[in-house]
Amino acid sequence: MNTNQLIDLALNWAVARANGNTGTFGIDGWNPSTNWAQGGPIIERERITVDAREHGTLWVAHSRQVGQDGITGPTPLIAAMRCFVASKLGDEVEVPPEIAHMHR
Repeated sequence: MNTNQLIDLALNWAVARANGNTGTFGIDGWNPSTNWAQGGPIIERERITVDAREHGTLWVAHSRQVGQDGITGPTPLIAAMRCFVASKLGDEVEVPPEIAHMHR
């Protein structure tokens, strides 16, 4: 799945993998793409910057490891978590089908 398309549980799963969690994890309670208490420390640690575009309806996140165009998302946290995943796992991530098709 393209990193720019990750959303919901697939994005949170990919963030867990990019963060070094290679085992199973409980989906409940792990929501770094919507929970600033979980996503914020990753943004700070990885020095990800986020800018508003299109009057705040699109956000672009940048890091040292991601190209200068950055990674977009509908919210600052989604853009930043996509950027984090791209910086660690690349532009394409193999998400298990049972996770890819789940939504909150």
